[in-house]
Order: sequence, then structure tokens, then C-alpha cells
Amino acid sequence: MAARRLFGATWTWTGWRTRELPVPAEPGRLLIRGYAKRPVMKGGKGGKGGVASEALKDPDVCTDPVRLTTHAMGVNIYKEGQDVVLKPDSEYPEWLFQMNVGPPKKLEELDPETREYWRLLRKHNIWRHNRLSKNRKF
Repeated sequence: MAARRLFGATWTWTGWRTRELPVPAEPGRLLIRGYAKRPVMKGGKGGKGGVASEALKDPDVCTDPVRLTTHAMGVNIYKEGQDVVLKPDSEYPEWLFQMNVGPPKKLEELDPETREYWRLLRKHNIWRHNRLSKNRKF
């Protein structure tokens, strides 16, 4: 109501009429909800601690060793379809097998002539600066 008075006090450029906000309770107007329906809760009236009626379940775990060694399980993003079949190692690029999949290398293990060394050194300096400036007074 207050917003209506506020906008009613302003004038439009054409005709010098007052602006009016639409009244949602007027007959003949169709009101449409633009948001999703609330999920139905179990356990009473839907108070605190309720669980949605459609509980999520984990995907089935494949235990077949032959299928695990010939297919990439869980890579298919579609609801329908099969898992991706693994190709022989010769069909994949060489850099894929040279990637470091273990723990990250320390600064002492890297060569100072490489870009990775300088990126890691910069990251360490930023972390150090952040630790030191955390206790600094303004």
C-alpha cells in the first residue's frame, strides 16, 4: 500500500496522470506463480527436520572386473546410453601418461629454469604475505 502511494505521487510524462501499480486482487486478472512447487515433506505438516519424499539414491556400483578394465565407468553423462569403451594405449597422446597424478611436487624438487617453479614460488610468496598480513592492524 505504501508503495502504491509512493508511485502514485510521481507523474508520468504523458498526460500527467499518476502511475498505478497493478492490484493482484482485482477480478479478471490471472496470477501465475513463477517459482517451483515446494517439495512434499514426510513426517507431519512439513516442519523442521522433514525429509523430501523423493530421496536421492547412489548409482549402482559395478563389480565386474572385465567391464571395469574395458570401460570408463561413470563417464557417460546421459541418462541413456552405454559407458565409454577404453581404447588401446597407443591411441592416446603421450603427454597423458607423463602427467603427475600423485601429490604435487615441492619447490625444492622443481628446476628453477621452468615456468612451474616460478608459479609455485609466486604462490608460496602470496600465501606467506597473506599469513603475515592476517594479524596486521589497520
